[in-house]
Amino acid sequence: MNILILGSGAREHSLAWAIAQNPKCDRIIAAPGNPGIAEIGTCIPLDIEDGAAVVAAAKAHKIDFVVIGPEAPLAAGVADDLRAAGFLTFGPGKAAAQLEASKAFTKEVCDASGAPTAAYARFTQLAPAKAYVAEQGAPIVIKADGLAAGKGVTVAMDLATANTALEDIFAGVFGASGAEVVIEAFLEGEEASFFVLSDGKTALPLGTAQDHKRAFDGDEGPNTGGMGAYSPAPIMTDALVQRTMTEIIEPTLAEMASRGTPFQGVLFAGLMIRDGAPSLVEYNVRFGDPECQPLMMRLGAQILDLLLAAAKGNLAEARVQWADDHALAVVMASSGYPSAYKKGAVITGLEGIGETSNQMVFHAGTGLNEAGEITNQGGRVLAATARAESLSAARDRAYQTVDAIKWDGAFWRKDIGWRAL
Repeated sequence: MNILILGSGAREHSLAWAIAQNPKCDRIIAAPGNPGIAEIGTCIPLDIEDGAAVVAAAKAHKIDFVVIGPEAPLAAGVADDLRAAGFLTFGPGKAAAQLEASKAFTKEVCDASGAPTAAYARFTQLAPAKAYVAEQGAPIVIKADGLAAGKGVTVAMDLATANTALEDIFAGVFGASGAEVVIEAFLEGEEASFFVLSDGKTALPLGTAQDHKRAFDGDEGPNTGGMGAYSPAPIMTDALVQRTMTEIIEPTLAEMASRGTPFQGVLFAGLMIRDGAPSLVEYNVRFGDPECQPLMMRLGAQILDLLLAAAKGNLAEARVQWADDHALAVVMASSGYPSAYKKGAVITGLEGIGETSNQMVFHAGTGLNEAGEITNQGGRVLAATARAESLSAARDRAYQTVDAIKWDGAFWRKDIGWRAL
């Protein structure tokens, strides 16, 4: 099969790496891809939010299967365009992608399905939003309704922070994504990431992970897109997985089907666990980043068969084969991230790192300079990922990889996995 993967991050690199191991995969095309993916397949320049352009590229490269990585093309309806053109595609259509593209929509679905989630209110104007915050008090959670590249959520521990977040959103920091604000009650507990494949009829639990969103050790500092992750999540016992399926996932998918917009793709539930009970924090309609990296390390070649089953409507016949292992990813970032950072520093040490089923460096924000050297071009640059028989062994292997990589201005957390360990 010729397989097109849309996206350019470490998530897409890890998907490409795992898919390429499957004998069904003859060729991988990535758009736009990155230098790491270029070592596996062919990277092409493409606006992946332009459905017509993506369809044209799929035709030109004789693509048999399309895997959509990021949320933006899903929210733009690219999966719909591909299916209309006859391409087998993994990822929800525009209507179903609202589960991530609109936090207010997700709350409506939770209300209708009875899925447990935080109490909330919606606002389109600053003054009543501030009045509601003053009435509710802090801590409280402020969310821009639409997609904001993972930066539209503020967990405000005091009223001043909450009001600043509201002012920024209504001032247009997130553009149209901030036209509406969802204000939620603060949920306490332990966070976990739960991934489920759906073909619109059948839901198949895929795996669990936990990530570290804060920039600095000890879960301190500003929220980021994620500074590291590990899988499986110790808190997600078999009993808790079943409870999450029964109380949250299955009612949500049933509600989506009843609306005439069945969900096909991966549903990523961000959960808060307290006293053994799960509550939904948010839905994403794609694999998490960096959670995808340890998941792909553990799943390997079978991921292609699972994605195909979801796309073809055959999930009822599919099974996930898990080894009794652990994987952990450490994100190496550019100093200053998630705020301003410098680009263009040459990265060394990558050439000496072996790429095996137990150790990989997935590229996120990398590029090539005129001399063909790999440089940092983003906030999150690399994800050093390792698999082992225990979480502590996976952590040690991942940090050995980190220690071999150098560039001017690199930083990373030294404590990924600390809660579990």
